[in-house]
Amino acid sequence: MFDAVLTGLAYLLSIKVILLMILGSFIGMIFGFLPGLGGTIALAIFIPFTFGMPINMSFAFLLGMHSSVMFGGSISAILFNVPGTSQNIATCFDGYPMSQKGEAAKAIGIAGTSSLLGGLFGALVLAVSLPIIRPFIMAFGPAEFFMLTVFGLSMIALLTAGTIIKGLIAGGLGLLTSFIGLDYITGSPRYTFGNLGLWEGINFIPAVIGLFAIAQMIDLYIQGGSIAQRDIVKTGSSVLDGIKETFFRWSMVLRGSAIGSFIGMIPGLGGTVANILAYGHAMQTTKEPEEMGKGNPDGIVGPEAANNAKEGGALIPTLAFGIPGSEGMAILLGAFVMIGVVPGPEMVTKHADIVYMLVFIVAIGNIIATGIGLLSANQLQKLTVLPGKQLIPIILAICMLGSFVARGRFSDVLVALIFAILGYYMKKFGYSKAAFIIALVLGTLFERYYHVANRLYGSWFFLKRPIALFLLILVIISITLPFVKSKKRNSWGNIS
Repeated sequence: MFDAVLTGLAYLLSIKVILLMILGSFIGMIFGFLPGLGGTIALAIFIPFTFGMPINMSFAFLLGMHSSVMFGGSISAILFNVPGTSQNIATCFDGYPMSQKGEAAKAIGIAGTSSLLGGLFGALVLAVSLPIIRPFIMAFGPAEFFMLTVFGLSMIALLTAGTIIKGLIAGGLGLLTSFIGLDYITGSPRYTFGNLGLWEGINFIPAVIGLFAIAQMIDLYIQGGSIAQRDIVKTGSSVLDGIKETFFRWSMVLRGSAIGSFIGMIPGLGGTVANILAYGHAMQTTKEPEEMGKGNPDGIVGPEAANNAKEGGALIPTLAFGIPGSEGMAILLGAFVMIGVVPGPEMVTKHADIVYMLVFIVAIGNIIATGIGLLSANQLQKLTVLPGKQLIPIILAICMLGSFVARGRFSDVLVALIFAILGYYMKKFGYSKAAFIIALVLGTLFERYYHVANRLYGSWFFLKRPIALFLLILVIISITLPFVKSKKRNSWGNIS
């Protein structure tokens, strides 16, 4: 084993390999920063350029690029309330409020450090877990996936504890929106109003771009000024403060990383679920719950650690069983096959050196991406003081392009504009956009896994599967715990 570790590291000790990794990380951050692109599109575009490369050079470039996408997406989420990828949604909830306070550089420092530590955690989990993880992954089926989506939906109760009625309305609207398209079982159209373009449902990327980014630009145009006031930014915090803040919250880093690695191991869930669950956990455990949604560092630390840890977790089923742990891993799986390395049980025994090479690439790729982001954070912060009349046209152009690129359809641009109007009025009247987007993300998975589990195991299937029952108990605790804590605080307040 030790020989395999050294051999895997030796594959990367070359100037050409390091330069390719740096280039891949830089490209990945750009694709993450621009909404609508993301790691899947980056891999699809650049895989042909790796044909003929040795395996160490091709994966240094590809996996280095994929590892840096999440951090790139967090930068646009923090600066402009534009989640660069769907896996950076929760970062908007507290990252953008920090930018409005003039703490964009600090927020980027928190996101970068959390991403780095999460990525290293995921790489460690990958290295340790591959030989022993098979029974755990095989224990998860549709019933367990269904209960995980229910657990994610329970986050709505946490996000809207102060305005539960409006939160339920927003979440219900998100669920209804997720059901637009063809019924999963019968194939009949639902809520399509005779429009063939809606048969495939609402595309998630333009919906998120409209709800958060364009809606924010509308609000900025109406309010005037800039994202942050210049005098606030001058006296604000630096990227170094963000790095220190992350290490002060080391337990949140570990817990967010553990959530991300766990979700990454389970094929079919993806980084968006990890991002949302980590944010919900941060809401449950933070020492400043009243600051969540207003610029609480825990709201960045947990989701960003989970984002990058998820990549190491997603490589586990990809390498050990040939089952892609995410969309990006599905493309990497194709790259493996084209190079001549077939993932599966023999990967750990016959190609252990390649496995450890990938572990080192994930770790080093995260270090490079974090270095690039942190070095540029103080300069990027200056974008938040640009006058709205200069910033809005640029952001709108990027958003329109991102909405179109997602599927190459002009109808998606219209979807983004419709959701922009919805997002603006939701903010104006105090309805939770976070609750809406969580329900929209998980609604499709909720329906799909429910039908499959019901057909396989019958009614009350979550009582027949031990792991599903355990997750049900977690859901109940997750929903009731915030209200119990609130009642206790009120009781102590009355006593004092």
